[in-house]
Amino acid sequence: MAKESSRIPGVGGRTKEECQDMIQRSLRTPMVKFLKEHLEKAGCGVGDNFIKAVNCDKEISGGYVRGEGIMVCSNHMNIQDEVNQVVIHELIHAYDDCRAANLDWANCAHHACSEIRAAHLSGDCHYKRELLRGYMKIRGHEQECVRRRVMKSVILNPYCSEAAAKDAMEAVWDVCYNDTTPFDRAP
Repeated sequence: MAKESSRIPGVGGRTKEECQDMIQRSLRTPMVKFLKEHLEKAGCGVGDNFIKAVNCDKEISGGYVRGEGIMVCSNHMNIQDEVNQVVIHELIHAYDDCRAANLDWANCAHHACSEIRAAHLSGDCHYKRELLRGYMKIRGHEQECVRRRVMKSVILNPYCSEAAAKDAMEAVWDVCYNDTTPFDRAP
């Protein structure tokens, strides 16, 4: 689903061609290789056109759409690390979609669960990234960041009001935050 942008509005951006090159570099990183391998093991191979650079109108950095793949918003990307983060985050959504036969993206709890997992497991909320976003907190920053990023994403879902998104996130928090699949599996 949509990953909220953490960039400064009106600053930078890449062409689709530059971003596509950055996506190719991200495919060589250990985390992306790991996630692609586990998607294949789960029966959902990732083809050559699964991850695409696109220009986005909304203030998002990327998204995953069932049956279409992953989009990375080139006009909102500036550096390789941003592209890597979007690809990793969205591959976690693709993995969740693959492993859960009944995942319904219109269901706020289902969407919130995948967002919790993607924000938590991708490194989106690493303290250095949070510091760069201007969030400085010594204790509890990671869970606070995950909650903030889940809310920003789930309220973009047309089926989820802000109240429904918050209720859904709270209802699934413990189970989904503690679900570290496929990272808890031996290679």
